[in-house]
Amino acid sequence: MNGFLSRVLPPALVFLAFLLLWSGLIRFLDIKEYLLPSPLQVLEAMRADAGLLLAATLRTMFATVLGFLVASVVGVLLGSLLGVSRWLERGLYPPTLLLQMVPLIAIAPLFVVWFGFGMRSTVGATVVVAIFPVIANTLGGIRSTPAEHRELFRLLGAGRWATWWKLELPSATPAIVTGLRVAAGLSVIGAITAEFVSGYTGDQAPLGSLIMGSIKTFQTDLMFAAILISSGVGFLLFGIVNLVGWLLLRRWHGSDRS
Repeated sequence: MNGFLSRVLPPALVFLAFLLLWSGLIRFLDIKEYLLPSPLQVLEAMRADAGLLLAATLRTMFATVLGFLVASVVGVLLGSLLGVSRWLERGLYPPTLLLQMVPLIAIAPLFVVWFGFGMRSTVGATVVVAIFPVIANTLGGIRSTPAEHRELFRLLGAGRWATWWKLELPSATPAIVTGLRVAAGLSVIGAITAEFVSGYTGDQAPLGSLIMGSIKTFQTDLMFAAILISSGVGFLLFGIVNLVGWLLLRRWHGSDRS
């Protein structure tokens, strides 16, 4: 019980302090509600537009999770492929680095041209944003496999596939999990940003389109509600990745470690 409180209480207190500071600034500075709504107004917007927000959340969550899964699988495979030889790494790593350097908002319209408005372009943009940390961490983990372990596998006659599956991939798992944690947060950012461009309005609008539409109509309470919910989607995905990572890494993390 004490361990649970030590994990839950600090972030809960920080969140409460944030809400109090938010409310205090509005009252002290007399900020108009269309500029910065109060937490209670945001909660009221969540209640009043619960159906719209729920539908938007499900669409954004689906695009986020699908993009994250594609980025995870392709990223691990590409990172492993680059780890096979230095030649492949020198040839293919710079183009993958380019994915991280180009601003998504600058290339998001291209995904609309290629895939059309809606889910496909959002997923494609999410993959582009989230894949690089997975590739980089997988490559680093593969490269850090102890040389003596590789030599042992070679002496035992293990082939390239067996060495990757039974030695390199397990050895790289801690680094891969770290990359997946980063990718989880980037997936939400990528999905919301892509929805600014490739989303659609009306009853089928995802959270990104809802945010943009709320700005245009000065419904800042609804906008903040959508932003907070999108943050919640990110926290949820990050938490799932952490849980899966803990299950995979419990041989490295003792039961007494936090």
